[in-house]
Amino acid sequence: MSSENTARQGSTVDPCTDDDEIVTWWGLVIEGYHVTQAKLDAELAERFKLAPASFDILLRLVRSPDCRMPMTRLAREAALSSGGFTKVADRLAAAGLIRREPCPSDRRVTYATLTDHGRDVADQARRAAAEVLRRRVLAPLGVERSADLADVMRALRAANGPECSG
Repeated sequence: MSSENTARQGSTVDPCTDDDEIVTWWGLVIEGYHVTQAKLDAELAERFKLAPASFDILLRLVRSPDCRMPMTRLAREAALSSGGFTKVADRLAAAGLIRREPCPSDRRVTYATLTDHGRDVADQARRAAAEVLRRRVLAPLGVERSADLADVMRALRAANGPECSG
C-alpha cells in the first residue's frame, strides 16, 4: 500500500502530506457540511417554521428521559450562550412547544419540558429531517459510506472534543 493510501486509510499519519492538500480536504468537509445543513435547515423552516436552534432543542428534548432536561445543560449541549438559549426557549414556550418547570429538589434548576404539542412537532420534525437526510446524504453516499462518515466524525469528536486533553 502506498504511503498516500495508508494516510487516507487513517492507519498512519503521513508527515509529507502536502499542506495545501490537507487544508483542501478539510475545506471540502466543511463545505459539504454547510451546503447539506443549509438544505436541511431550509426544509425544516419551510415545513415547521423552526429555526435551526429550535429544531436542535426540540430534538434533544424528545430524546431525553421524560422529554425534559435542565435548561443550563440543554444550553450547553446546544452550544448556545445563556442569552441566546433564553431567546430560543422564550420562542418555544410562546409557541406552546415547551414549558419551564422548577426542580422540586433544587430551586436553582429549571427544566425545559416538551408539551404534548411540542412532542408532536418534535416527532414530525425528526421524521422530516430523516427524510431530508435520506435524500441529501444517504442517496448520494450509500449506506456504507454514510456509516463510515459518521464513524469518522465520531472519531474526530472524540479526538478533539472538550473531554480530550490535546
